[in-house]
Amino acid sequence: MTACATGPVGLTADHEAGRDVVPGGGGPPRAECAIAAEGGYAARLTRRGDCWYPERWTLDGPEPYAVPLPGNQPEEPGTEVQPMGDGRVLIHRVAGGRHVFALLYPTGPGTGELPLGAVGCRDAETRLRLLPAAPGGERAYALAVGPRATALWQVAGGGSGPRCLAEIPGRCSGGAWLDRAGRILALDRETGGRVKAVVVDLGRGCEVSPLLQIAEHSDDRVLLADPDSGLLMIRSDAPSPGRPRLGWGVLGSTLPVRFPECLRLRDCVITPFAIQPGQALTPERCAVALRVDGAFGCWVAVWHPAERRLRHVPAPEGWLAGAGLWTADAVLHLPYATARTPCGLARLASPAVPEPPARTPSDEPSRTPPGALPPALPDPAPSRPVPLQQAPLAQLVTK
Repeated sequence: MTACATGPVGLTADHEAGRDVVPGGGGPPRAECAIAAEGGYAARLTRRGDCWYPERWTLDGPEPYAVPLPGNQPEEPGTEVQPMGDGRVLIHRVAGGRHVFALLYPTGPGTGELPLGAVGCRDAETRLRLLPAAPGGERAYALAVGPRATALWQVAGGGSGPRCLAEIPGRCSGGAWLDRAGRILALDRETGGRVKAVVVDLGRGCEVSPLLQIAEHSDDRVLLADPDSGLLMIRSDAPSPGRPRLGWGVLGSTLPVRFPECLRLRDCVITPFAIQPGQALTPERCAVALRVDGAFGCWVAVWHPAERRLRHVPAPEGWLAGAGLWTADAVLHLPYATARTPCGLARLASPAVPEPPARTPSDEPSRTPPGALPPALPDPAPSRPVPLQQAPLAQLVTK
């Protein structure tokens, strides 16, 4: 089987109903809008009456504003959109059994459309979805997840239409960029009934190497990454088999992954969606924004690895759940839309983090075996991320 072949493919019932879904399973819920890696633009699929259409938000001005980008006919619920760095919006449609990509842009009273080409999938089991916005905003990528293999596609920025870059054994989901150049990509790969995070190096012919393998029989996923500090937010059932827990680690660190008790909330699902950038030397002081879904609705929590508590805050009315970004000076921007304010941006300043106390023994270090660090790549290539399963079992951690 090859996920790069041509043939019919269908949408799942969840896509047809317009619900959040991540092909491949196990991923976090989709945000209600996509934000460019640099934070200048956002895009979402919205509707007026029964008609769905894309909408671009500009976020980097004094006040946010939205530009509707309707096509010649309404879009289907579940159609994916993603903002590019130049303000155009990438749209992913399914038509005639093929995945069709185009760039949308405003042209006075109408919408301009630049076709990029289409991707076909061999069988109806294969699902194709966009990866999170790549750094730089010039390129966009997608995963075609088949029964036994996953194809990585570049669908925008290649100059000659969609291009299959590699086929990766196993079913891949998730997706987090580990560097500012858009070269190193973390994916969660399912093989043999277990999920382990791997690194795909686009600069080395999409070479695949291990990233997160805490225990032999655990499911270990990367949910979010910050290229500046190397902070990773992960989900794994290594500390409690069969019950996934939220944890964190740092690329290149000699400390193991930690699973703070404060990140466990009964009957709630916690999903990290934004990490404060610019904290290159102090990952423990990065502010992390979390989406909390519980019986009483959805709200926001703020957490720092250096602290042992969550700070819960109500989400603004009309929050586009799961969407937001931090500024380097720790202000959280949350996009929202209401009848009175169809394009709004709430700003929440993170409380100051106290200076960390002296190092103390970790309450719950991951059970990772010691091992040698892999050699660094020769210049000018970027340093490879250190596989977290090779972090020595040091018993010290900054709280």
